[in-house]
Amino acid sequence: MSSGYKFEGEHFLLGTAMQGGEVVKGSNIYLPLKTMNRHGLIAGATGTGKTKTLQLIAEGLSDASVPVVLMDIKGDLSGIAAAGTANDKVIDRYTKAGATYTPAAYPVELLSLSDEKGVRLRSTVIEFGPVLMSRILGLNDTQEGVVSMIFKYCDDNKMALLDLKDFIKILQFISNEGKKEIEASYGKISTTSTGTILRKVIELQQQGADIFFGEPSFDVEDLMRISDDGRGMVNILRVTDMQNRPKLFSTFMLSLLAELYATLPEEGDMDKPKLVLFIDEAHLVFQEATDALLQQIETVIKLIRSKGVGIFFITQNPQDIPASILSQLGLKVQHALRAFTAADRKTIKLAAENYPESSFYDVDELLTQLGIGEALVSLLNEKGIPTPLVHALLLSPRSRMDVLTQGEMDTILSHSTMVKKYNITVDSESAYEILNRKLQDAAEQDKKLEEVKQASKPKKAVKEESIFDNTAVKQASRTAASIITRSLLGALGLGGRRKRNSIF
Repeated sequence: MSSGYKFEGEHFLLGTAMQGGEVVKGSNIYLPLKTMNRHGLIAGATGTGKTKTLQLIAEGLSDASVPVVLMDIKGDLSGIAAAGTANDKVIDRYTKAGATYTPAAYPVELLSLSDEKGVRLRSTVIEFGPVLMSRILGLNDTQEGVVSMIFKYCDDNKMALLDLKDFIKILQFISNEGKKEIEASYGKISTTSTGTILRKVIELQQQGADIFFGEPSFDVEDLMRISDDGRGMVNILRVTDMQNRPKLFSTFMLSLLAELYATLPEEGDMDKPKLVLFIDEAHLVFQEATDALLQQIETVIKLIRSKGVGIFFITQNPQDIPASILSQLGLKVQHALRAFTAADRKTIKLAAENYPESSFYDVDELLTQLGIGEALVSLLNEKGIPTPLVHALLLSPRSRMDVLTQGEMDTILSHSTMVKKYNITVDSESAYEILNRKLQDAAEQDKKLEEVKQASKPKKAVKEESIFDNTAVKQASRTAASIITRSLLGALGLGGRRKRNSIF
């Protein structure tokens, strides 16, 4: 294999060990591919080299024909598609490790969850299923039961739930016009529950979830492609606009992991993983997750390694990762942490406790003294046994340590077959259209019944108008009658006013 990394069997070179601030010759550190599905952590303060370590490991996996997915939150990973540039510092690092620096560009696919340039990733509501959808919405058991009933009703009536407007429409339907029909077949439902679920769905919409739910649905098999030259594809998911939408980011991550778990067969122990995911700024996955959602993520992470999938979390502090998940991570690469306050020192002490005890290093002290591109490394050997903690001088990536230009991105996208496959708009007939038509048909039927009802009522007889029905004639008749009456009364001495007596 033509690679700047020095492979020994199914390993690739990460760096070389240090002691007392100096490189120890002949003490290279290799990552066994066999254990890369045991997950990992890359942690450290801003500017200490986390992103470059991520890039380095992704390159090694790609060289070994392992596809990778990079969650590019900060927008600084696209440079892996272009060859790097040699300089004295880079060459010195490789020389100390007994390796040769050879610039290389890697096969890249740019992906997107939003309007960013890239292959659009979507999923349908029905693919989430009632349990996962309920976890994402943070529903209680009663509300989850309502969601399960909705999915069952739609399945029984051949109404596809593709996007959120379908889900909202069915919620409105079962709360109003369809309530009797639903309760007759599936039992009573609470309007309070449907109202709460609807508010949760709208909250998800406010974070841009409408863009994610819909067709065409992304096939996770497309993440596991091998390039024409035999290297694993590097799939860069550009999510620079997700930092203010953590709910959507968590939704996508959990759906991707769940889809991979449901789709891939059990593999057992493999010589190398089928796919490795790197989640940058991993705290965004967890910061707004409910306890139920965290439990779901923990379960998937525990089980998905048997499918040949590895997951690496990249974050500033190990404490950003829940302890139950942190305990599942086999590889840990800890870059420097900064101690500016008492709280920082406490954090460093806790971080040090996440690593094996070492008689060679004062971990608490060393964590604050690591230089850029240096890290404390703990990994699993081929037998799954944790190795001793080591202070490492890491190699630099062979690809560009900077971002692509817009023109370079456009060139990649213009040659992508996946853009042609997924960057189209499909609006198949689904629950929204079916229910609208059903309600329209019901309204037209009601209208026809009302017309028939009105037509069947007996009509009132219409009296022909005579001369005496004329208003003017009626008024004249009343005037004449009044004059005649006064005349008669006057003749009888009963009408009019009495005249005064006169002398005549």
